[in-house]
Amino acid sequence: MTTINTYLAIFTGSRSSPAMQAWMALPEDKRRVREREGLAAWHAWAKRHEGAIAVMGGPLGKTKKASAGGIEDVSNQMGGFVVVRADSHDAAAKLFENHPHFSIFPGEAVEIMPVLPIPGI
Repeated sequence: MTTINTYLAIFTGSRSSPAMQAWMALPEDKRRVREREGLAAWHAWAKRHEGAIAVMGGPLGKTKKASAGGIEDVSNQMGGFVVVRADSHDAAAKLFENHPHFSIFPGEAVEIMPVLPIPGI
């Protein structure tokens, strides 16, 4: 995969955020309705931007960290990812304005960063 005009978008959120607390406080039936609406909106977003999506990505599971100290279970705010192509960093970020991750679901943000070429390769 070429890295020119390629951006990694990480969906973030926290189980302890006010948005998540409000989400979990919803009655089950209302939460299911919002989930269906959110998934429909997410699929519509993906369809609308299918030309920009290089790797659809998906939700992320539990995290393990490998370091010089060994392997351990850790927690972070990353909940999912997608890889997009855009003419600029700003254009890539605009793809996520009002995204269902935080406009319907209790996600907090989408962080978008360029994928840079590996030096010397």
